[in-house]
Amino acid sequence: MSDAPVEVVNGSVRRVNGPVVDVVGLDGVAMFDVVAIGEAGLAGEIVSINGDVATAQVYEYDGGVAPGDGVTSRGEQLSITLGPGLLGHVFDGILRPLEPEVVWLAAGRSDDAAAETTWHFTPAATVGEHLAGGALLGRVTEGKHFEHRVLVPPGVEGILTQLAPESDARADHPIARVGDVDVSMSHRWPVRVPRPARARDREPRLLRTGQRVLDLLYPIVRGSSASVPGGFGTGKTLLQQQIAKWCDAEVIVYVGCGERGNEMIDVLDDLAKLSDPRTGGPLRERTVCIANTSNMPVMAREASIYTGVAVAEFFRDMGYDVVVIADSTSRWAEALREFASRTNQLPAEEGYPATLASALAAFYERAGSFTTLGGSRGSVTIIGAVSPPGGDLTEPVTAQTRRFVRCVWSLDRDLAYARHYPAVSWNESFSRDSDAIAGVRSAEGDTQWAERRALALALLAEAERLESLVELVGAAALPDRQRVMLRSAKLLKESVLQQDAMSDDDAYCGEAKQQALLEMILAIHERFLELVDHGVSAERLDGLDLARVSAARESGGADDVAAVTAIRDSALATLKGLG
Repeated sequence: MSDAPVEVVNGSVRRVNGPVVDVVGLDGVAMFDVVAIGEAGLAGEIVSINGDVATAQVYEYDGGVAPGDGVTSRGEQLSITLGPGLLGHVFDGILRPLEPEVVWLAAGRSDDAAAETTWHFTPAATVGEHLAGGALLGRVTEGKHFEHRVLVPPGVEGILTQLAPESDARADHPIARVGDVDVSMSHRWPVRVPRPARARDREPRLLRTGQRVLDLLYPIVRGSSASVPGGFGTGKTLLQQQIAKWCDAEVIVYVGCGERGNEMIDVLDDLAKLSDPRTGGPLRERTVCIANTSNMPVMAREASIYTGVAVAEFFRDMGYDVVVIADSTSRWAEALREFASRTNQLPAEEGYPATLASALAAFYERAGSFTTLGGSRGSVTIIGAVSPPGGDLTEPVTAQTRRFVRCVWSLDRDLAYARHYPAVSWNESFSRDSDAIAGVRSAEGDTQWAERRALALALLAEAERLESLVELVGAAALPDRQRVMLRSAKLLKESVLQQDAMSDDDAYCGEAKQQALLEMILAIHERFLELVDHGVSAERLDGLDLARVSAARESGGADDVAAVTAIRDSALATLKGLG
């Protein structure tokens, strides 16, 4: 993408309607062109053209803007500067740097605040080579551990005629010349345009989260998409923080979209305090935070998720696996609804624009695992929280999102109030990636993965059905076989699905221990059924003390399979003595 200067076109404000401004005099202006409004140069974007009147949505507080104020168009789409200096920092919805303690930005400020920073560039190409977009030019180290790969921008191709030696340079200073284009460590990119890749990667690769209920029952592959719907207080933010901390992605892009300012500051503070299990440093060192809180201009909220995905695609092109966490897409949809109302668009269900479904589809479509232009493998996984009003999972944003994502991790209010964390509902959740992951697991030698998952889900479903009967007739009225199913399901929930995010031994669980815990419960369940079939009463089984089984998840460390095996053997030995 070229950074060549563009022609400046001038016009004036005709009408102001909240974050929507009608402009005249911008001859030749095109849809999605960026404009600067008023003396402060407020950032806006052309979203409608009707004759000689162009309508712009303003991404900043536009108090004081009045008819007659000047408007300037640069003739480019809403674009951001991508380069070193993103990791570990906080930005607004159009990628302008913020102070983490303030999460606010003066009107009209540009995104050039970090332009004076210098980076130590190490070349990795040879003068005389023919290079195209995605080719490696050199490397820069961000923080203490992260290797930032400086690539030829998409759309640039030719012979490398100049390349800077190992030296310190600013990100916007040319370090190479490819063909007739000077290339720096940073470049501009329009946020609404997906960055190109060579091909989609069809070989599934598991994204490990370290959260048992997700990895065992509702897994996700790299480059997939997931939704986390849940009402207030069900633990959406905490679950997303756990995924950000423990998943095996190299880069996290956290988009705080329309959340309360104090909550966003708490999230940023937590990211600074959380230790990165990969490096031992603060988790925020490999995180890009985009903060657009509820007290910020509403239209920047609409742009923030595109900004986040564009940043993720930038790191994907370096060959990294990136996770985008959007909290929450409901607030983004509310921005679409407000804009549609102010521009007199025909409302659809609950006032949302008719384009809501297509907008959600376009957003989640940018997830994927790719072979990059440079030939490496990278991925963007999108995990979007949904905050349905009143916990209504049938409202438009939640319902439409379920159509387009591969996984739904629905959070249940009753589980949350019962202090069952994560409160992932086994009734409302699903994973469309499970079949692909079963193939991956089988290729890795675990041919029983799909069978264990199916048995666990069947046990949970049957227990859910039986619990509704217990409420009517009581547990004593059930046959013994059904009573032990309830006991087994209770053990499954307590020993496997529940996980303590505050525990050093349980916040993260390795694959081997996850498998051992589930195998233990299924083995105990099978033995329960055998004993009942041989005449052992359910009352006698209910009287057994299996507290060690329930606490097995916190026995030993995250990968301590031996402790789980010892508890399983002890429990099975006790059950064997009953037969």
